[in-house]
Amino acid sequence: MKRKRILVLSVSAGAGHVRAAQALCAAAQPGFPQLEVTHLDVMDLVSQAFRKVYADSYIKLVEKMPLAWAYLYQSTDRPASRSAIDELRRRIQRLNTRKLDDELARATPDAIVCTHFLPAELLSHRIRKGRPTPPVWVQVTDFDIHALWIHPYMAGYCVANHEIAARIVARGIAPEQTFVTGIPIMPQFSQKLDRVTCAAELGLDAHKPTLLMMSGGAGVGDIESLAQRLVVLEHDLQIVALAGRNEVLLKSLKRVAHAHPGRLLPLPFTRTIERVMAVADIAITKPGGLTTSECLAMQVPMIVISPIPGQEERNADFLLESGAALKAIDAASLEYKVRLLLEHPERLAAMRDCMRAKARPDAATSVLSLVVERL
Repeated sequence: MKRKRILVLSVSAGAGHVRAAQALCAAAQPGFPQLEVTHLDVMDLVSQAFRKVYADSYIKLVEKMPLAWAYLYQSTDRPASRSAIDELRRRIQRLNTRKLDDELARATPDAIVCTHFLPAELLSHRIRKGRPTPPVWVQVTDFDIHALWIHPYMAGYCVANHEIAARIVARGIAPEQTFVTGIPIMPQFSQKLDRVTCAAELGLDAHKPTLLMMSGGAGVGDIESLAQRLVVLEHDLQIVALAGRNEVLLKSLKRVAHAHPGRLLPLPFTRTIERVMAVADIAITKPGGLTTSECLAMQVPMIVISPIPGQEERNADFLLESGAALKAIDAASLEYKVRLLLEHPERLAAMRDCMRAKARPDAATSVLSLVVERL
């Protein structure tokens, strides 16, 4: 029997959209032999200049000018009408992504899943123009919904939880087009990993309280100063600090580790983060949609820091309401809450119980099953 082809489209503006796409591909390999699932980053089809404006400027904006991003996020969420500027933006996007049409003709997919709103918008326009297009599904990658994700002619929307589903319906999407699947994460986050084994691989003590500090794939965030503050706590603990792909941050963390032997383990970007999480008692992290979904699956209680205005603030709200996380607004707050959790292990246990109820480690499988059922 001929295998059905599913094309997953992402955009590398932040790491989460790509990771969700990769999770869908990984979930297809063992569980869906009738599928051929491929991933394409739309930014691989555009010019370097457009990539710099579209993707790189997003990272710089949220890092250097978060208040400006907050204004853009709010002002574009519920626009009063389709303005001339908005139409110009759409035209520029279509002009710079024309190679996507060639890729669709080459790949001939039976269905498309978008883990970013840009390809969903481009394909919605293509359908409106009457061009043959397979069913297009939208996978929202945060515990929030924004107007940029909502487009006509989509086959369905896959979202993190029932509240987001209700909010999408309130924006005019039919209930039967909205599905609560969770946010796709890699299959290994649903595996039961042995703490002692994983600790030995990392050179850690499996019996010591362990903090995991994460700053995202790009290493955004003042992790170094926070690590310096936590490494001198009187508690008998160990800290793993992830620098992502930030070589400068990694070197700085290694200097801190050298000054405090046995207390801090700096790590570069890793593809086996689930094995690090298996050792962690607390994750200190920005509340990105993918990272927090991974922590929920691994039942690692979180202290969220430095949320990006907009989607990450909404993610943090969800985690706090769910009992899965605390929030630290500055370094002193972080130190206080680390002490609080270390000195009250029953609080950590209660947070893990809350996380079990909210985790959706099999989200990628749920999405693929949904798409297959409707082919």
